[in-house]
Amino acid sequence: MIPSDHFVKFYAEIFKYLEKRGKGAVDEYYKTIAEHQKTHCLKLFREKGLAGMKEYWDSIIFEENCDADALLEEGRSYTFYMHGCPSLGKVLDNDAEACGIYCSHCPGWVLPVMSAAGFYCVYDLIRRDIPRCTFKVFASLEDARAFREVVRRRHPEDPGLTLCNFD
Repeated sequence: MIPSDHFVKFYAEIFKYLEKRGKGAVDEYYKTIAEHQKTHCLKLFREKGLAGMKEYWDSIIFEENCDADALLEEGRSYTFYMHGCPSLGKVLDNDAEACGIYCSHCPGWVLPVMSAAGFYCVYDLIRRDIPRCTFKVFASLEDARAFREVVRRRHPEDPGLTLCNFD
């Protein structure tokens, strides 16, 4: 098994390689990862909806020892607050140096899975150089669009920090 300190360095180098190959290579990678992730959580999200998302990410918080919280507003939204991403945190704590697309790997798979499950997701990457982000999932497109505008106002200097699976 590869120790996580080595894995995140490897992961960072993969993203640097993909970034050099262009948007098409990055998009293909995310598409492949999203298809794989569907085998792990799509059924749960479809069957249990927002509560299934909380169930899934609560297990991830525990398994990956994340400094994170999750909030379920039954029937309305699910919010995941990553206070300290273990992956980016490890990259920043060593000599791996995160590339510009490093933080896009989570929304790269999460957004397509949310679409497939019939939900609307808004990702707030906050910044690309701190191990913190938030995403919120809605059952209602109208609620998601309203929240997207709130998040976009936080990032007038870098609109690419706000990602969603609708537009």
